[in-house]
Amino acid sequence: MMNAFDVLEERGFIEQGTHPEELRELLGKESVTFYVGFDATAPSLTMGHLIPLMSMLHLYKAGHRPIFLLGGGTTMIGDPSGKSDMRQMLTQETINANVESFRRQFSRFVNFDDGSAILENNANWLLDLNFMEYMREVGRHFSVNRMLTMETYKSRLESGLTFLEFSYLLVQSYDYLELFRRYGCRLQMGGNDQWSNIIGGYELVRKVEGQPVYGLTLRLLTTSAGTKMGKTEAGTVWLDSERTSPYDFYQYLRNVDDADVERMLALLTFLPMDEVKRLGSLEGSAINQAKEVLAFEVTKFVHGEEEARKAEATAKALFGGGGVDENMPSTTLPRATFAEGMNILSLLTETGLATSRSEGRRLVQQGGLAMGEERVTDIDYMVMVEDFSDGELILRKGKKVYHRVVLD
Repeated sequence: MMNAFDVLEERGFIEQGTHPEELRELLGKESVTFYVGFDATAPSLTMGHLIPLMSMLHLYKAGHRPIFLLGGGTTMIGDPSGKSDMRQMLTQETINANVESFRRQFSRFVNFDDGSAILENNANWLLDLNFMEYMREVGRHFSVNRMLTMETYKSRLESGLTFLEFSYLLVQSYDYLELFRRYGCRLQMGGNDQWSNIIGGYELVRKVEGQPVYGLTLRLLTTSAGTKMGKTEAGTVWLDSERTSPYDFYQYLRNVDDADVERMLALLTFLPMDEVKRLGSLEGSAINQAKEVLAFEVTKFVHGEEEARKAEATAKALFGGGGVDENMPSTTLPRATFAEGMNILSLLTETGLATSRSEGRRLVQQGGLAMGEERVTDIDYMVMVEDFSDGELILRKGKKVYHRVVLD
Protein backbone atom coordinates (compact mmCIF):
# COMPACT_ATOMS: atom_id res chain seq x y z
CA MET A 1 0.00 0.00 0.00
CA MET A 2 1.23 3.49 -0.87
CA ASN A 3 2.28 5.81 1.92
CA ALA A 4 -0.60 8.22 2.54
CA PHE A 5 1.76 11.17 2.08
CA ASP A 6 2.64 9.88 -1.40
CA VAL A 7 -1.06 9.51 -2.22
CA LEU A 8 -1.73 13.15 -1.34
CA GLU A 9 1.35 14.27 -3.25
CA GLU A 10 0.55 12.25 -6.37
CA ARG A 11 -3.02 13.52 -6.48
CA GLY A 12 -1.95 17.15 -6.13
CA PHE A 13 -3.21 18.02 -2.65
CA ILE A 14 0.00 19.18 -0.97
CA GLU A 15 1.20 22.78 -1.15
CA GLN A 16 3.73 23.02 1.69
CA GLY A 17 4.55 21.39 5.00
CA THR A 18 6.86 21.29 7.99
CA HIS A 19 9.54 18.59 7.89
CA PRO A 20 7.87 16.74 4.99
CA GLU A 21 10.34 13.84 4.95
CA GLU A 22 9.88 13.24 8.68
CA LEU A 23 6.11 13.39 8.25
CA ARG A 24 6.21 10.97 5.33
CA GLU A 25 8.24 8.51 7.42
CA LEU A 26 5.83 8.86 10.34
CA LEU A 27 2.75 8.25 8.17
CA GLY A 28 4.44 5.16 6.75
CA LYS A 29 5.21 3.42 10.03
CA GLU A 30 2.29 4.15 12.41
CA SER A 31 -1.30 5.31 12.65
CA VAL A 32 -1.28 9.09 13.10
CA THR A 33 -4.05 11.20 14.61
CA PHE A 34 -4.51 14.40 12.58
CA TYR A 35 -7.03 17.21 12.32
CA VAL A 36 -8.58 19.86 10.12
CA GLY A 37 -10.58 22.74 11.56
CA PHE A 38 -13.84 24.01 10.05
CA ASP A 39 -15.15 27.35 11.25
CA ALA A 40 -18.94 27.39 11.15
CA THR A 41 -19.38 30.66 9.25
CA ALA A 42 -22.13 29.34 6.95
CA PRO A 43 -25.12 26.98 7.23
CA SER A 44 -23.55 24.34 4.97
CA LEU A 45 -20.24 23.06 3.70
CA THR A 46 -19.35 24.22 0.19
CA MET A 47 -17.61 22.67 -2.80
CA GLY A 48 -14.34 24.22 -1.58
CA HIS A 49 -14.54 22.05 1.55
CA LEU A 50 -14.18 18.94 -0.62
CA ILE A 51 -10.41 19.47 -0.80
CA PRO A 52 -9.75 19.09 2.96
CA LEU A 53 -12.49 16.47 3.22
CA MET A 54 -11.04 14.28 0.45
CA SER A 55 -7.50 14.63 1.81
CA MET A 56 -8.74 13.53 5.24
CA LEU A 57 -10.51 10.53 3.73
CA HIS A 58 -7.37 9.41 1.88
CA LEU A 59 -5.51 9.35 5.21
CA TYR A 60 -8.52 7.72 6.91
CA LYS A 61 -8.54 4.91 4.33
CA ALA A 62 -4.83 4.40 4.98
CA GLY A 63 -5.49 3.72 8.68
CA HIS A 64 -4.88 7.17 10.19
CA ARG A 65 -7.34 8.79 12.60
CA PRO A 66 -8.98 12.08 11.59
CA ILE A 67 -10.37 14.70 13.93
CA PHE A 68 -13.02 16.89 12.33
CA LEU A 69 -12.78 20.00 14.48
CA LEU A 70 -15.86 22.21 14.38
CA GLY A 71 -15.14 25.84 15.20
CA GLY A 72 -17.90 26.60 17.67
CA GLY A 73 -15.39 28.75 19.55
CA THR A 74 -13.10 30.19 16.87
CA THR A 75 -16.09 31.21 14.73
CA MET A 76 -16.97 33.72 17.45
CA ILE A 77 -13.82 35.64 16.45
CA GLY A 78 -13.55 34.89 12.74
CA ASP A 79 -10.38 34.15 10.81
CA PRO A 80 -9.00 37.39 9.29
CA SER A 81 -7.02 35.47 6.64
CA GLY A 82 -7.74 36.84 3.19
CA LYS A 83 -10.25 39.37 4.51
CA SER A 84 -10.02 43.13 3.91
CA ASP A 85 -12.61 43.86 6.62
CA MET A 86 -13.66 42.27 9.87
CA ARG A 87 -15.91 39.26 9.42
CA GLN A 88 -19.56 39.58 10.32
CA MET A 89 -20.14 38.78 13.99
CA LEU A 90 -22.46 35.78 14.20
CA THR A 91 -24.70 35.10 17.18
CA GLN A 92 -24.04 32.07 19.35
CA GLU A 93 -27.38 30.65 18.20
CA THR A 94 -26.38 30.93 14.53
CA ILE A 95 -22.96 29.41 15.16
CA ASN A 96 -24.50 26.47 17.01
CA ALA A 97 -26.96 25.87 14.17
CA ASN A 98 -24.13 25.95 11.62
CA VAL A 99 -22.05 23.57 13.74
CA GLU A 100 -24.95 21.13 13.85
CA SER A 101 -25.35 21.36 10.08
CA PHE A 102 -21.64 20.59 9.58
CA ARG A 103 -21.91 17.66 12.00
CA ARG A 104 -24.76 16.11 9.99
CA GLN A 105 -22.90 16.56 6.72
CA PHE A 106 -19.63 15.06 7.96
CA SER A 107 -21.52 12.11 9.43
CA ARG A 108 -22.50 11.08 5.90
CA PHE A 109 -18.86 10.47 4.99
CA VAL A 110 -17.22 9.10 8.15
CA ASN A 111 -18.12 6.67 10.93
CA PHE A 112 -17.76 8.52 14.23
CA ASP A 113 -19.24 5.68 16.30
CA ASP A 114 -16.39 3.17 16.26
CA GLY A 115 -13.58 5.51 17.36
CA SER A 116 -11.81 5.42 13.99
CA ALA A 117 -12.69 9.09 13.50
CA ILE A 118 -13.42 11.90 15.96
CA LEU A 119 -15.80 14.83 15.79
CA GLU A 120 -14.88 17.66 18.16
CA ASN A 121 -15.97 21.23 18.81
CA ASN A 122 -13.43 23.75 20.07
CA ALA A 123 -16.19 25.51 22.00
CA ASN A 124 -15.70 22.66 24.49
CA TRP A 125 -12.44 24.21 25.70
CA LEU A 126 -12.31 27.77 24.33
CA LEU A 127 -15.51 29.14 25.87
CA ASP A 128 -14.49 28.35 29.45
CA LEU A 129 -10.86 29.48 29.31
CA ASN A 130 -9.52 31.58 32.15
CA PHE A 131 -8.08 34.59 30.32
CA MET A 132 -5.16 35.24 32.65
CA GLU A 133 -4.10 31.62 32.86
CA TYR A 134 -4.46 31.27 29.09
CA MET A 135 -2.33 34.33 28.36
CA ARG A 136 0.36 33.16 30.78
CA GLU A 137 0.52 29.72 29.18
CA VAL A 138 -0.05 30.60 25.53
CA GLY A 139 0.35 34.34 24.95
CA ARG A 140 3.96 34.43 26.08
CA HIS A 141 4.99 32.16 23.19
CA PHE A 142 3.83 34.57 20.46
CA SER A 143 5.91 37.50 19.23
CA VAL A 144 3.83 40.52 18.21
CA ASN A 145 6.67 41.70 15.97
CA ARG A 146 6.61 38.41 14.09
CA MET A 147 2.81 38.34 13.85
CA LEU A 148 2.84 41.78 12.25
CA THR A 149 5.05 40.46 9.45
CA MET A 150 2.43 37.86 8.51
CA GLU A 151 0.48 38.78 5.40
CA THR A 152 -2.80 38.09 7.20
CA TYR A 153 -2.14 40.98 9.58
CA LYS A 154 0.24 43.16 7.57
CA SER A 155 -2.31 43.74 4.81
CA ARG A 156 -4.84 44.99 7.36
CA LEU A 157 -2.73 47.50 9.27
CA GLU A 158 -3.76 50.49 7.16
CA SER A 159 -7.45 49.63 6.87
CA GLY A 160 -7.71 48.62 10.51
CA LEU A 161 -7.20 45.46 12.54
CA THR A 162 -9.08 44.77 15.76
CA PHE A 163 -7.56 42.98 18.72
CA LEU A 164 -10.38 40.46 18.38
CA GLU A 165 -9.04 39.37 14.98
CA PHE A 166 -5.43 39.71 16.09
CA SER A 167 -6.10 37.08 18.75
CA TYR A 168 -7.36 34.50 16.23
CA LEU A 169 -3.90 33.04 15.67
CA LEU A 170 -3.42 32.42 19.39
CA VAL A 171 -6.84 30.83 19.76
CA GLN A 172 -6.52 28.55 16.76
CA SER A 173 -3.00 27.57 17.78
CA TYR A 174 -4.35 26.55 21.18
CA ASP A 175 -6.65 24.07 19.41
CA TYR A 176 -3.60 22.10 18.28
CA LEU A 177 -2.20 22.04 21.82
CA GLU A 178 -5.52 20.88 23.23
CA LEU A 179 -5.94 18.15 20.60
CA PHE A 180 -2.39 16.96 21.20
CA ARG A 181 -3.11 16.65 24.91
CA ARG A 182 -6.51 15.00 24.49
CA TYR A 183 -5.89 12.69 21.54
CA GLY A 184 -2.17 12.66 20.80
CA CYS A 185 -2.83 14.63 17.60
CA ARG A 186 0.43 15.14 15.66
CA LEU A 187 -0.63 16.68 12.35
CA GLN A 188 -2.75 19.66 11.38
CA MET A 189 -3.88 20.15 7.79
CA GLY A 190 -5.68 23.08 6.19
CA GLY A 191 -5.95 25.24 3.11
CA ASN A 192 -2.85 27.02 1.89
CA ASP A 193 -4.31 30.30 3.19
CA GLN A 194 -4.00 28.79 6.69
CA TRP A 195 -0.21 28.48 6.69
CA SER A 196 0.37 31.15 9.36
CA ASN A 197 -2.28 29.66 11.65
CA ILE A 198 -0.92 26.14 11.18
CA ILE A 199 2.65 27.27 11.90
CA GLY A 200 1.40 29.00 15.04
CA GLY A 201 -0.09 25.77 16.42
CA TYR A 202 2.83 23.64 15.27
CA GLU A 203 5.32 25.87 17.09
CA LEU A 204 3.16 26.18 20.21
CA VAL A 205 2.93 22.40 20.72
CA ARG A 206 6.65 21.97 20.14
CA LYS A 207 7.50 24.74 22.63
CA VAL A 208 5.05 23.76 25.36
CA GLU A 209 5.16 19.96 25.08
CA GLY A 210 8.59 19.50 23.48
CA GLN A 211 7.16 16.93 21.09
CA PRO A 212 7.49 16.62 17.28
CA VAL A 213 4.30 17.57 15.51
CA TYR A 214 3.68 18.61 11.93
CA GLY A 215 1.72 20.94 9.68
CA LEU A 216 0.60 20.50 6.09
CA THR A 217 -1.24 22.87 3.78
CA LEU A 218 -3.49 21.83 0.90
CA ARG A 219 -4.11 23.50 -2.41
CA LEU A 220 -7.27 25.57 -2.68
CA LEU A 221 -9.97 24.61 -5.17
CA THR A 222 -9.10 26.82 -8.11
CA THR A 223 -9.20 26.68 -11.89
CA SER A 224 -6.03 26.29 -13.96
CA ALA A 225 -6.15 30.08 -14.35
CA GLY A 226 -5.99 30.49 -10.57
CA THR A 227 -9.56 31.68 -9.97
CA LYS A 228 -11.57 30.20 -7.11
CA MET A 229 -13.95 27.38 -8.01
CA GLY A 230 -17.32 26.72 -6.43
CA LYS A 231 -19.08 29.91 -7.47
CA THR A 232 -21.80 30.37 -10.09
CA GLU A 233 -23.89 33.32 -11.22
CA ALA A 234 -26.46 32.20 -8.68
CA GLY A 235 -23.87 32.10 -5.89
CA THR A 236 -22.01 29.47 -3.88
CA VAL A 237 -22.11 25.76 -4.76
CA TRP A 238 -23.23 24.14 -1.49
CA LEU A 239 -23.08 20.50 -0.38
CA ASP A 240 -26.57 20.87 1.09
CA SER A 241 -29.10 19.64 -1.49
CA GLU A 242 -31.63 22.19 -0.25
CA ARG A 243 -29.26 25.02 -1.24
CA THR A 244 -27.72 23.56 -4.38
CA SER A 245 -29.76 20.80 -6.00
CA PRO A 246 -27.95 17.59 -7.01
CA TYR A 247 -28.71 18.46 -10.64
CA ASP A 248 -27.16 21.93 -10.36
CA PHE A 249 -24.21 20.41 -8.50
CA TYR A 250 -23.76 17.83 -11.28
CA GLN A 251 -24.05 20.48 -14.00
CA TYR A 252 -21.46 22.71 -12.37
CA LEU A 253 -18.91 19.91 -12.56
CA ARG A 254 -20.07 18.80 -16.00
CA ASN A 255 -19.25 22.28 -17.30
CA VAL A 256 -15.72 22.74 -15.92
CA ASP A 257 -13.08 23.86 -18.40
CA ASP A 258 -11.23 21.16 -20.32
CA ALA A 259 -7.94 22.21 -18.69
CA ASP A 260 -9.33 21.53 -15.19
CA VAL A 261 -10.75 18.04 -15.73
CA GLU A 262 -7.75 15.87 -14.88
CA ARG A 263 -6.86 17.91 -11.79
CA MET A 264 -10.47 17.82 -10.54
CA LEU A 265 -10.65 14.05 -11.08
CA ALA A 266 -7.47 13.61 -9.02
CA LEU A 267 -8.62 15.88 -6.20
CA LEU A 268 -12.35 15.19 -5.97
CA THR A 269 -12.69 11.47 -6.74
CA PHE A 270 -11.19 8.20 -5.56
CA LEU A 271 -10.61 6.94 -9.10
CA PRO A 272 -7.18 5.29 -9.55
CA MET A 273 -4.61 7.69 -10.95
CA ASP A 274 -4.15 5.57 -14.08
CA GLU A 275 -7.82 6.13 -14.88
CA VAL A 276 -7.57 9.81 -13.95
CA LYS A 277 -4.70 10.26 -16.40
CA ARG A 278 -6.50 8.30 -19.12
CA LEU A 279 -9.61 10.43 -18.83
CA GLY A 280 -7.56 13.62 -18.56
CA SER A 281 -5.73 12.80 -21.79
CA LEU A 282 -8.91 12.66 -23.88
CA GLU A 283 -9.10 15.39 -26.50
CA GLY A 284 -11.71 17.21 -28.53
CA SER A 285 -15.31 16.19 -27.94
CA ALA A 286 -14.10 13.02 -26.14
CA ILE A 287 -13.17 15.13 -23.09
CA ASN A 288 -16.92 15.37 -22.42
CA GLN A 289 -16.80 11.72 -21.36
CA ALA A 290 -14.28 12.66 -18.67
CA LYS A 291 -16.47 15.55 -17.54
CA GLU A 292 -19.45 13.24 -17.22
CA VAL A 293 -17.39 10.84 -15.10
CA LEU A 294 -16.21 13.74 -12.92
CA ALA A 295 -19.74 15.08 -12.45
CA PHE A 296 -21.21 11.66 -11.70
CA GLU A 297 -18.49 10.53 -9.28
CA VAL A 298 -18.48 13.71 -7.20
CA THR A 299 -22.28 13.99 -7.15
CA LYS A 300 -22.47 10.33 -6.06
CA PHE A 301 -19.97 11.00 -3.28
CA VAL A 302 -21.85 14.06 -1.98
CA HIS A 303 -25.50 13.15 -2.64
CA GLY A 304 -25.54 9.38 -3.16
CA GLU A 305 -25.72 7.19 -6.26
CA GLU A 306 -29.48 7.54 -6.76
CA GLU A 307 -29.33 11.34 -6.91
CA ALA A 308 -26.27 11.18 -9.17
CA ARG A 309 -28.11 8.93 -11.62
CA LYS A 310 -31.13 11.24 -11.58
CA ALA A 311 -28.91 14.26 -12.28
CA GLU A 312 -27.13 12.39 -15.07
CA ALA A 313 -30.43 11.34 -16.65
CA THR A 314 -31.80 14.87 -16.43
CA ALA A 315 -28.72 16.31 -18.10
CA LYS A 316 -28.87 13.76 -20.92
CA ALA A 317 -32.58 14.39 -21.42
CA LEU A 318 -32.09 18.14 -21.65
CA PHE A 319 -28.93 18.24 -23.71
CA GLY A 320 -29.48 15.09 -25.73
CA GLY A 321 -32.78 16.24 -27.15
CA GLY A 322 -34.82 13.97 -24.90
CA GLY A 323 -37.00 16.77 -23.60
CA VAL A 324 -38.14 17.57 -20.05
CA ASP A 325 -37.02 15.39 -17.16
CA GLU A 326 -38.90 15.17 -13.86
CA ASN A 327 -35.71 15.80 -11.88
CA MET A 328 -35.05 19.16 -13.50
CA PRO A 329 -34.78 22.02 -10.94
CA SER A 330 -38.35 23.22 -10.45
CA THR A 331 -40.43 25.87 -8.75
CA THR A 332 -44.13 25.34 -8.05
CA LEU A 333 -46.34 28.44 -8.04
CA PRO A 334 -50.11 28.93 -7.63
CA ARG A 335 -52.05 29.02 -10.89
CA ALA A 336 -53.74 32.20 -9.67
CA THR A 337 -50.37 33.96 -9.77
CA PHE A 338 -50.53 33.92 -13.57
CA ALA A 339 -54.25 34.64 -14.00
CA GLU A 340 -53.51 38.29 -14.70
CA GLY A 341 -49.87 37.70 -15.58
CA MET A 342 -46.54 37.74 -13.75
CA ASN A 343 -43.74 39.97 -14.99
CA ILE A 344 -40.86 37.97 -16.45
CA LEU A 345 -38.34 39.72 -14.19
CA SER A 346 -40.34 38.76 -11.12
CA LEU A 347 -40.48 35.18 -12.33
CA LEU A 348 -36.71 35.10 -12.82
CA THR A 349 -36.06 36.22 -9.26
CA GLU A 350 -38.75 33.87 -7.91
CA THR A 351 -37.10 30.87 -9.55
CA GLY A 352 -33.57 31.93 -8.64
CA LEU A 353 -32.47 32.30 -12.26
CA ALA A 354 -31.63 35.91 -11.38
CA THR A 355 -30.61 37.26 -8.00
CA SER A 356 -32.25 40.63 -8.66
CA ARG A 357 -34.52 42.35 -11.16
CA SER A 358 -31.56 44.30 -12.54
CA GLU A 359 -29.70 41.04 -13.21
CA GLY A 360 -32.83 39.63 -14.84
CA ARG A 361 -33.16 42.76 -16.97
CA ARG A 362 -29.62 42.33 -18.28
CA LEU A 363 -30.26 38.67 -19.01
CA VAL A 364 -33.33 39.46 -21.12
CA GLN A 365 -31.79 42.46 -22.88
CA GLN A 366 -28.71 40.45 -23.81
CA GLY A 367 -30.81 37.68 -25.36
CA GLY A 368 -29.91 35.10 -22.74
CA LEU A 369 -33.41 33.92 -21.79
CA ALA A 370 -35.75 31.52 -23.58
CA MET A 371 -39.24 30.44 -22.54
CA GLY A 372 -39.98 27.11 -24.13
CA GLU A 373 -38.50 27.42 -27.62
CA GLU A 374 -39.01 31.19 -27.84
CA ARG A 375 -36.43 33.79 -26.82
CA VAL A 376 -37.76 36.48 -24.48
CA THR A 377 -36.62 39.99 -25.44
CA ASP A 378 -39.20 42.17 -23.67
CA ILE A 379 -38.43 43.01 -20.03
CA ASP A 380 -42.11 43.91 -19.53
CA TYR A 381 -43.38 40.56 -20.79
CA MET A 382 -46.22 39.19 -18.65
CA VAL A 383 -46.20 35.41 -18.23
CA MET A 384 -49.76 34.08 -18.45
CA VAL A 385 -51.40 30.73 -17.74
CA GLU A 386 -51.65 30.33 -21.50
CA ASP A 387 -47.84 30.21 -21.74
CA PHE A 388 -47.84 26.90 -19.85
CA SER A 389 -48.14 23.51 -21.53
CA ASP A 390 -49.80 20.83 -19.39
CA GLY A 391 -49.17 23.01 -16.37
CA GLU A 392 -45.43 23.37 -17.02
CA LEU A 393 -43.19 26.09 -18.41
CA ILE A 394 -39.50 25.57 -19.20
CA LEU A 395 -37.15 28.53 -18.80
CA ARG A 396 -33.64 28.37 -20.24
CA LYS A 397 -30.89 30.73 -19.15
CA GLY A 398 -28.02 30.83 -21.61
CA LYS A 399 -27.32 27.45 -23.18
CA LYS A 400 -27.02 25.24 -20.13
CA VAL A 401 -29.26 26.35 -17.26
CA TYR A 402 -32.83 25.02 -17.30
CA HIS A 403 -35.64 25.56 -14.80
CA ARG A 404 -39.19 24.22 -14.79
CA VAL A 405 -42.11 26.27 -13.45
CA VAL A 406 -45.07 24.12 -12.39
CA LEU A 407 -48.58 25.35 -11.76
CA ASP A 408 -50.18 24.26 -8.50
